[in-house]
Amino acid sequence: MSATMIKEFRLPDLGEGLTESEIVAWKVAVGDTVALNQIIAEVETAKAVVELPSPFAGVVAALHEQPGTVVEVGKPIVSFEVEGDDGGSAGGSGADAPAKREPNLVGYGAVLENSGRPARRARSFAAPAVADAAPAPVVEPVAPAPVVEPVAPAPAVAEALPAVPRSAERPRSTPPVRKLAKDLGVDLAAVTGTGEHGLITRDDVRNFVGGGDLPVAPQDLAGVSAQAPAQGERETRTPIKGVRKFTAAAMVSSAFTAPHVTEFLTVDVTPTMELLAKLKASRAFAGYKLTPLTVVAKAVLIALRNHPTLNTRWDEAKQEIVQYNYVNLGIAAATPRGLTVPNIKDADRMSLLELSTALTELTDTARAGKTAPAELSGGTISITNIGVFGIDAGTPILNPGEAAILALGAVRKMPWEYQDEVALRQVMTLSLSFDHRLVDGEQGSRFLQDLGAILSDPGMALAMV
Repeated sequence: MSATMIKEFRLPDLGEGLTESEIVAWKVAVGDTVALNQIIAEVETAKAVVELPSPFAGVVAALHEQPGTVVEVGKPIVSFEVEGDDGGSAGGSGADAPAKREPNLVGYGAVLENSGRPARRARSFAAPAVADAAPAPVVEPVAPAPVVEPVAPAPAVAEALPAVPRSAERPRSTPPVRKLAKDLGVDLAAVTGTGEHGLITRDDVRNFVGGGDLPVAPQDLAGVSAQAPAQGERETRTPIKGVRKFTAAAMVSSAFTAPHVTEFLTVDVTPTMELLAKLKASRAFAGYKLTPLTVVAKAVLIALRNHPTLNTRWDEAKQEIVQYNYVNLGIAAATPRGLTVPNIKDADRMSLLELSTALTELTDTARAGKTAPAELSGGTISITNIGVFGIDAGTPILNPGEAAILALGAVRKMPWEYQDEVALRQVMTLSLSFDHRLVDGEQGSRFLQDLGAILSDPGMALAMV
């Protein structure tokens, strides 16, 4: 005879030992029937937004965290009411279920339950709260706020919590709500929150818009936050989390671990730009997106064959230099959530057409915030295209674990010496930063020289392959 039991789903490690993630949005509600591997939530790790599939088939019994909450790995985020095998102990079902139907969690195959341990039933206070269809029966009242107050974990029913007085310096809301308000042109300072402890919800914003009395915040044409500060407020504080937190830690670690050296080379890339125009007009490249970045990426891969020291890693623990015999080419991408560096696996094996397709897919996925954690790890050398912002040169910081990073400047028409005369040519500046523990000045200089030779005369690539 079949019986039901409560199964808790704890936030898994979504890649590379990340310790926490933020609940961005729930795709299900209490009482919904879900299938195995059905997407139940979107969570933001320190690297990307990831869709979280359900580890069980059953009915959603409780959502333990609200959108906007940062949750530590291993904490329960949702409970399911699932069918048992024979109404016996939960231990038997808990031990057998993973072996029968192991869900695939965002490509990592995370183990959802410990085999050999009885499945824990939901705490007694959580199950009754579900019957009232409360949106989050078990809540930790820790919402992102400009001034973060230390709040001890308190897995109690939300209605039982006393109101906590807070400063009214800034309206309390979650990142998704702030984005909705920005899109609708709503000043959150004018919205009354109906959520826990005055938290502004999506419905509050939508209802405010529907009311007709709509103060519109001035839109920032630069694309920065359009949220107007409260009257008298002289500064705005934003919690450091997600991609920004990870990037900051990685850049600090890299800057103060690897001794950076940056070299610059200005190159006449007129022949490369002429080649690019011919390729775009070719029927073989019809429908492909070809840019200066595409050609430079291919040139980097060719030049690396003669300068493998730039494709290495310093292993401090083992006191070894690791030489990569493949190239996972990282491409820095500016996204609404911050800087990410996804990489193209085995880029050295790709043709120009294949590289063009891979670059297009990588940038489109990154800008949509859908880059998988696996695509953000394992890079061996990186490129950052600062030229798209009209910048000529810079001193890029190494992606941790890599020996070199190349920055592309803008292509500009400038007076240039050409065939013993001054002519108007298309010129680009290359900025190469490298780890001086791994790459000597001569090696970095020769790599940059070969790269410049290919871009000033693409036919030189034939002499390097």
